[in-house]
Amino acid sequence: MDITGSVALVTGANRGIGRQFALDLLERGAAKVYATARNPHSIDIPGVRTLALDVTDPASIAAAAAAAPDVNLLINNAGVSAHQNLVTGDLAKMHAEVDTMVWGPLSVIRAFAPALERNGGGAILNVLSAMSWFSYDGANSYAVAKAAEWAVTNGVRLELAKHGTLVTALHMGAVDTDMMAGFDIDKLPPSEVVRAALDGVQAGRLEVLADDWSRHVKAALAGDPSAFYPQTVPA
Repeated sequence: MDITGSVALVTGANRGIGRQFALDLLERGAAKVYATARNPHSIDIPGVRTLALDVTDPASIAAAAAAAPDVNLLINNAGVSAHQNLVTGDLAKMHAEVDTMVWGPLSVIRAFAPALERNGGGAILNVLSAMSWFSYDGANSYAVAKAAEWAVTNGVRLELAKHGTLVTALHMGAVDTDMMAGFDIDKLPPSEVVRAALDGVQAGRLEVLADDWSRHVKAALAGDPSAFYPQTVPA
């Protein structure tokens, strides 16, 4: 997938990682970048084509697909974090996370897959998380959504391979965005994450692990869960 000359669409491009994707795509020579958000007036990036897109609204998705028939690089970035636990949390907020980060990107993929095929196959990048592979007390519902989005990514990759469409999963730890503003921990700059992601797409990689934490968490899946979750082991 050659970024130079590509026609890209980025969901959730008004801030954070999505905004950085739009900026870097322009810098790398994309011919056109559709930057989308629920409120397109919140996008402040010179040189992009702004589109309204609510990934939880089928009519909004259909309108965006009709307005951008030339897309050959789709970046599913829109996300939300409700900071809910599963047993005691607000189910409506959990549903919103799943709608935004599971059914949302899947619906966007379904809408744009025909255009990608017509335009030579192209590529899809799904912005996931190291939390696709681990849970964190206080944000377990987010982990559920990201784990399901990982499964969606693996599934559509199999289904779209026959159309020549690359499907890449991006995983990373904490990133310095509004979503993580309340956490006093080391965070990756969005520019570092986006650089790794676009390098991976350019190289045709199926998965990009943007930092040591995502690599550590994935490796831990092969071990005993008690080693990763020592707080669950009886004293």
